Amino acid sequence: MKKAFFVFALLAAPLSAQQPAFDFSIKNMMRGPELYGRAPGNVRWSADSKWIYFTWLEPGRPFYEQPTLFRVRAARGSKPERVSIPAQDSTGATFFLAGFSHEKRLASVSYGGDLYVTNLATGTSRRLTQTVGAERNPQFGVGDKAMYFTRDDNIYSIDLASGFLRQLTDIRQGPAPVDSATTYAGQRGSLAKQQRELFQSVRDLLRADSIQKADRALRASLAVKPVYLNKGESIDEMSISPLGRTALFTTTNAADGARRTHVPSFITRSGYEEEIQGRTNVGDAASKGRVGLLDVTTGSVKWLSVFPGDSSSSILLSGNDADGQPGVMFLGWNESGDRAAFFSHSTDNKIQTLYSIDGNGRMKALDTLRDSAWVGGPCFGCGGWFDHGHRLWYVSERDGFSHLYTTNADGTDTRQLTRGRWEVRDVAMSRDERTFYLTTNEPSPFDQHLFRMSVNGGAREKITTKPGKHTAVVSPDKRLVADVYSYVNRPPELFVLANHPGAETAQLTTSPTPEWLSHNWIVPEIVSIPASDGVQVPAHIYRPSDMGAKPNGAAVIFVHGAGYLHNVGNFWSEYPREYQFNQYLAAHGYVVLDVDYRGSDGYGRDWRTAIYRHMGGRDLQDQVDASKYLNATYHIDPERVGLYGGSYGGFITLMALFTEPKHFGAGAAIRSVTDWAHYNNGYTSNILNLPQSDSLAYRQSSPIYFAQGLEDPLLMLHGMIDDNVEYIDIVRLEQRLIELGKTNWWLASYPVERHAFVRPDSWTDEYNRIFDLFERWLPEGAPKK
Repeated sequence: MKKAFFVFALLAAPLSAQQPAFDFSIKNMMRGPELYGRAPGNVRWSADSKWIYFTWLEPGRPFYEQPTLFRVRAARGSKPERVSIPAQDSTGATFFLAGFSHEKRLASVSYGGDLYVTNLATGTSRRLTQTVGAERNPQFGVGDKAMYFTRDDNIYSIDLASGFLRQLTDIRQGPAPVDSATTYAGQRGSLAKQQRELFQSVRDLLRADSIQKADRALRASLAVKPVYLNKGESIDEMSISPLGRTALFTTTNAADGARRTHVPSFITRSGYEEEIQGRTNVGDAASKGRVGLLDVTTGSVKWLSVFPGDSSSSILLSGNDADGQPGVMFLGWNESGDRAAFFSHSTDNKIQTLYSIDGNGRMKALDTLRDSAWVGGPCFGCGGWFDHGHRLWYVSERDGFSHLYTTNADGTDTRQLTRGRWEVRDVAMSRDERTFYLTTNEPSPFDQHLFRMSVNGGAREKITTKPGKHTAVVSPDKRLVADVYSYVNRPPELFVLANHPGAETAQLTTSPTPEWLSHNWIVPEIVSIPASDGVQVPAHIYRPSDMGAKPNGAAVIFVHGAGYLHNVGNFWSEYPREYQFNQYLAAHGYVVLDVDYRGSDGYGRDWRTAIYRHMGGRDLQDQVDASKYLNATYHIDPERVGLYGGSYGGFITLMALFTEPKHFGAGAAIRSVTDWAHYNNGYTSNILNLPQSDSLAYRQSSPIYFAQGLEDPLLMLHGMIDDNVEYIDIVRLEQRLIELGKTNWWLASYPVERHAFVRPDSWTDEYNRIFDLFERWLPEGAPKK
């Protein structure tokens, strides 16, 4: 790969000549977003396409301050302005657009738990509700005379002309009540019969009861019929037909017997130890639920079987523990309201089926994707209706890369609209349903651009041009594009440009401080590492010569976290502190590699699933091959190659030192998974199945089973209130190392930090320790271990 350099032209005012030099120290760099800023996020257009709303903070704000709402006019030279909290209610209705009327003149809005209707031509909004309850899922009815929505897990309608509000469903927790009338049999029945024969007063009471019962039945027939769920069951998600007659919904029922972890917190306001509720571990009892089609008129429910070959209506909802995908994802109803669509996902994560369903519950499987590893990929679950509700679009990894497909509502005339060894990352449709706006990494995984294409397919027009990462939103009138754009050495900023290829861009935000911008942050070259299986693995390389330094005979490999994450490319890193630290290492003589190993995002299905049933297999071998590359290219002794990384990167660091010690000389493992059987369900079960059914996958993937292989210095660092990879994980490994009699290992604990560290002093301590580890053991002349 050729070395890629790019001059990022700031459109803000030039830096003052009096600006002091940047303090290139670990302590200063670990201030993090106080220096390089907070990226503009949650970008939305106002209905009239004049304003861009986004969350952000001005440069230099303290680490504990959270992004808030800003807006900026969509014009060159405009300055962002904060939207005050009182003003957010009135302005939110102009940009949190949930859906459009059938004539595309109005938009439904759910903001702050209340409903609005916004005129798209004028940008003005009318408030429909102001309640304590949360109104959600607004949907225009056919004819645009009413709006349907949900509140407290029930469906309501509101007449847009009169404001008349009506409750359409009455869904309640079960069980259903039973008739309390007392019946008698045997000896007691005989006595009751005698009472009726003897006493007029008893006969009068029975007649009165009969009349009241008839009255109650008549009232009930005129009222909304209650729908009773099972005991402990509740509504999870609901999708209402524009006809207002039917609704799809999913339920959830808490796992019976599941055990949650508890995370102790020692540094508290009270001075007493407190507990943070954790999560369940992979393979524990999972939440279950059902998929139902509700007839709003009669209150009857048809429970659906959504998995091929499975007659049960029950689905597993591992996502209810906030760590996986739900069993069903709704794509909504078509324009006429007579058909809905949804994805279902099998409980073993290997089958995804796209269904359509009519108002009578007749289902049609439109597409079924099977994967011997697990279904997934970018834009997983993306889809929607178009062509006036006659066709569906969706994204699938069917050919090995995420691409865009369309099909008729009955599954006929399925078309693949994009193809190639690149991925569709996101899809949006123009309001007139004539154009797809695609975010893709075509033609290179190192860039992300916005394209537009006819809904019928054909040639794609590339709207953005600069190398880097573009996350773009087209204005409602289709004239402009709001683009959050980053390059390798410049963090994301908000730009605006005309919606045509090659348009000039105008920068609207400047997020870093002048101090940070004054420094010459490098653009690391992208190199290809020859892997042992013949694949070329991409990596960023930071050389001492890039920093004007002399080599010290040592190298460091940074291992990014998450596993499925993309970190090598012409864009701002997901690890900005490490991007700076890698340059600090290079300035002290280290050659540094940052590898997009197997399992990383951005390279298609085979790359994504190469770690199936063996984390620490092919992904670790890519790090081994990186060590061999450093030896072959820079003559660096493998014993002078260190590794560091957090989360999944910490896990790989442990596996490297435990199972491949001859290729590495020291490692720093941050917030590391040490035993996958102690991690969550949604992430882990995709890759390793369940521990009770695939113990081999868990054993060969968990560092704790290989701790006897430790030969080189190991530094472990972990937040004590980490509720993702919990502190108990590293404590168990610590005890294992003690029992094995291992030496030259250390554990640094951070009492107030969760998985993602927050405090600059914690970051500083952490990276000072990592740097000291490398300096002590890796450079030429360092003591032998």
